[in-house]
Amino acid sequence: MSIQKLLFSCVLGSTTLLIGCNDSSDSASIVHPSTPEVDSSLYFQTKTPYAPQQKLISYEVAPTGYSPVFTELVARHGSRGLSSIKYDLALYNLWQKAKAENALTSLGEQLGPDLEAMMKANILLGYGVDGIRQFGYGNESAVGIKEHRGIADRLLQRLPTLFNETSNKGQTVQVLSSGVDRAVDSAKFFTDELLKQQPNLKNAVLPVSYQSLSSSSVPSIADGGVNRFLLYFHSLTSADDLKNAQTELQKQVYNASLNYQDFEENNTNLKEKLAELNSATKAQTIANQVLEPLFKAEFIKKIGQENYVFSNSGSFSVTAPNGETLTEKGKGKNSIASAVDAAAYLYELYSISGGLKEELGTTDFKKYMPLEAAKFYAEYNDASDFYSKGPSFEGGKSYTTDMAQGLKQDLFSQIDAVINKTQKNAAVLRFSHAEIIIPLATSLELKGMMKSLALNQTYNYDLSSWRGEVISPMAANLQWDVYQNNQGQTLVKMLYNEKESAFKTECDYARYKTNSFYYDYLKLKQCYNIQ
Repeated sequence: MSIQKLLFSCVLGSTTLLIGCNDSSDSASIVHPSTPEVDSSLYFQTKTPYAPQQKLISYEVAPTGYSPVFTELVARHGSRGLSSIKYDLALYNLWQKAKAENALTSLGEQLGPDLEAMMKANILLGYGVDGIRQFGYGNESAVGIKEHRGIADRLLQRLPTLFNETSNKGQTVQVLSSGVDRAVDSAKFFTDELLKQQPNLKNAVLPVSYQSLSSSSVPSIADGGVNRFLLYFHSLTSADDLKNAQTELQKQVYNASLNYQDFEENNTNLKEKLAELNSATKAQTIANQVLEPLFKAEFIKKIGQENYVFSNSGSFSVTAPNGETLTEKGKGKNSIASAVDAAAYLYELYSISGGLKEELGTTDFKKYMPLEAAKFYAEYNDASDFYSKGPSFEGGKSYTTDMAQGLKQDLFSQIDAVINKTQKNAAVLRFSHAEIIIPLATSLELKGMMKSLALNQTYNYDLSSWRGEVISPMAANLQWDVYQNNQGQTLVKMLYNEKESAFKTECDYARYKTNSFYYDYLKLKQCYNIQ
C-alpha cells in the first residue's frame, strides 16, 4: 500500500480504518470505508517520500483535565539522493556500450540523458543550500528538507501551549543526531523551522550547534548533540565508540551492536535465507520485462559475457552554477554481470527518484520500471530488511532488537524525569536512520507487523504484512506526547508517522479508555517491563 493510499488512514491487518474525531467523546471514532482497498503503491519501499498519515483535526482530544507537558521524537532523515555514484554510473557504462553497438530502442535512447540527469542531480545535491554541510551524493533533497520542516510545523500546531510556555518556564529543547551529515542536516532544518515559527525558542534549543544552519556549527559527542549509542547503534566500532561507553547500558548496547554486525556478516541462517531470496526464479523474467523495452535482444543476451560486464568505474563531470567543473569518480566495486543485475540497478534509480523530484525536474524513471517489476524488487528489498533489520526469523529477532534497548529505555526515562520533576526539556528531538527506526519499531512490537517467521518459511507479501514503506519511509518518525492532570497522573499518546497509533496489543489494559490512543504511562511502562 502506498504512502498516498495510507494518507490519513491506518492499516490493521488487511482492513483500512479511517480515524475521525468525535467531539463528544475522549476516544476516536472508527468509520469503515465504503469502497474496497486498492493497492496504489509505487513500490519505492523504504525510499518512499514522506507524507503525514493523519490530519491534525482528526486527532483524539485529550481527556478532560489533562494538558501536554512533554514530547519526544525519533525521526529518520528526510528524502535523499543516492548514497554514492554506483548504480547510475554502472548503468551509464552499459548504456554507452549499447549505444556504440546500435543496440538501443527508441525508449533506450532516452535512458542515457536521464542517467546523466540523475548523476548531475546527485553531484550537485544541496549545492548552495544553507544547512547542507557538504553538497553531493548522500545529501537530503529539496523534498527531504520540506519533509522535516513540515513535521516541525505540525508539531507546533499540535502542541501550541507546550512550546508557547517553554521559554517562560525556563525549559529547553534538546536535539540529538547520529552525527551523520544527512541526520545532522535533518535536525537543523527541523529546528530551524521551529525557530522560524517561534523565535522565542532561540535560546531554548540545545546544544547551540543546532541553533544555526551554518556549516561551521557542527554538533558533536562533546557538546551533547551526537549520541551514537542511541542513534547509530547498528554500526558501533571499537575505534570510535568503545572509549565512550561509560554507563552499563551503553556497554550493553555496544556489545549488542557487535553481535548484530556479526549476525549480519556470519549468521548461517541469515545467509541461507538471503540466498533463498537471491535464487528467485522470477528474477530473470522480471529483468527481461525491464530491459526488453530498452535494449535489443541480442545485447541483453551478451550482458555478463566477456567485455560485457559493467561497473561503476570511471567518472562523470558536471558544470556547477558558478562555472566550476565538478567530477565524481566511481570505485569500480558495483558490477552488472547479468541482465538481472542491470534491471535491479535500474530499480534503485527508480525508487530514489521519488525524493528527487525538484532536482530531476521532468526526468522520469517511472517509464523504465513496469509496476509489476517495481513490486518484485520492493518485495525483495523488504524481505532483506525484514530479516536483517526487523522481525527476522525465529532466533534472529534478538540480534536486531537488543541493540535498540538503549533508545527504548531512553524514551521511557525521559518520561520518568517528567514524573520525578527533574525533566528540564519540553521536548527531546532525535534524528537518525532507517537502521534505527526499524529495530526500534520491532522492539516495541508496533503496527501489528512485527511477527517473526519460522525458518522453514520465506518472507513474501502474501505471508507477512511487514512493509518498509509503512515502517520506515523517508523521514519516518515516532512521537510520544505526554499529558498530566493536576493530580500528577501521566498519560502518553504515540504518533507513528503522525498517525495516532496503538502500542502492542498486550498493553491494551493500559489504555485510558477502551479504544483510546491515550495510555496510562505507569501501566504502559509495566507492560514493556521497563525498570
